[in-house]
Formats: sequence, C-alpha cells, structure tokens
Amino acid sequence: MSQNPIADHFQASLAGLTRAVESAELQATVKTIADAITGSLRAGNKLLLIGNGGSAADAQHIAAEIVGRYKRERRAWAAIALTTDTSALTAIGNDYGIEDMFARQVEGLARPGDVLIAMTTSGRSPNILAALRRARELGVTTIGLTGTRGESLRALCDHVLIAPCDDTPVIQQIHMVALHAICDDVERAVMSEPGKA
Repeated sequence: MSQNPIADHFQASLAGLTRAVESAELQATVKTIADAITGSLRAGNKLLLIGNGGSAADAQHIAAEIVGRYKRERRAWAAIALTTDTSALTAIGNDYGIEDMFARQVEGLARPGDVLIAMTTSGRSPNILAALRRARELGVTTIGLTGTRGESLRALCDHVLIAPCDDTPVIQQIHMVALHAICDDVERAVMSEPGKA
C-alpha cells in the first residue's frame, strides 16, 4: 500500500474491474442472467431483489431502474426490492427471526416464473440462503451475486455471478457494474419486441 489510501482504493477498484473485463466467463454469466430476467419480464413475471447493508441499497437501486427506466422510455416493468419495507422487515424479524426476513417475503410475493436476485458478498448470509431455498421451493429462478469466497452459493442458485475479488467494497462495485449491464441488455431485448416498449 502507498501513502495515499484514496489512490489505493481507486487502484483496487480498477484491478477488480479489469479482472471482470478480462473474464469471458463472467461476461457470459452476465448475459445469461440478463436473458433469464428478459424471459421473465416478457412473460409478465417480476424481479425480486435482496441483499444486506450496501447490497440492500443496490437491490433498491436496481428495482428502481426496472420499474422506472434505465436509459430508454418504455412502460414500467415489475421489480421489488425486499429490503425496503421496514414494517415487514421488523415484524418478520421480531416474530420469526432475522434469518426469515427475506424468505417470508419471498413466500408471500414470489410466484413460479419470477426471478430472485440475491446479493451476498460472502455467500454465507443466513437470511439470503433461507430466501434462496424458499424461492427454489416455489419455482422461482434464483440468481446469486457474490465474491470469490461465495462459491458455496452455487448449490442454491440457477445462475451465480462471482466477482473476481474478495474485498467487499470492490465486490459490490463489480456487482453494480454487472447489474447496470444487465439493465441495459434487458431494456434492449424487451423493447425490441413489438408492443413491449
């Protein structure tokens, strides 16, 4: 490390993003995830998103991009961040435990054909794992976003995007770049269909 922690942070971010840019496998996974979301939205289904901490904010951000718009004028599509309803989160946490705060919402809101994006930089968050298990029971397509230490998430997900890094802030930055790429690809694909704009 240098004597300039700000420069160090930019260098770490650049290194992580460079590894992502150079990974054909990661980019193919991003495209596969985008295609799964596109298929779900085309069929009239919805996107659900979950995460803790910074990933909770990212879930809210991406839900807004899908319901509102990313770059193109179009009709609204269905997306819900299960991180934002404080009454549900606190009631479920109080009555059932924090581990079930997302799983209970998935049980109430998800339907077969929907897609769940679950973000956990460690791949070990109990509330994320519980939600993924519940989603699979319900016939929901499960997508995990994690870092290099989260390989075990693969067992609960139809698709897993592993950021090539083990530093939480850089993992989250790579996830956001990937999620924005997914939003762009989904908009292009869905809007290319007649009557879908």
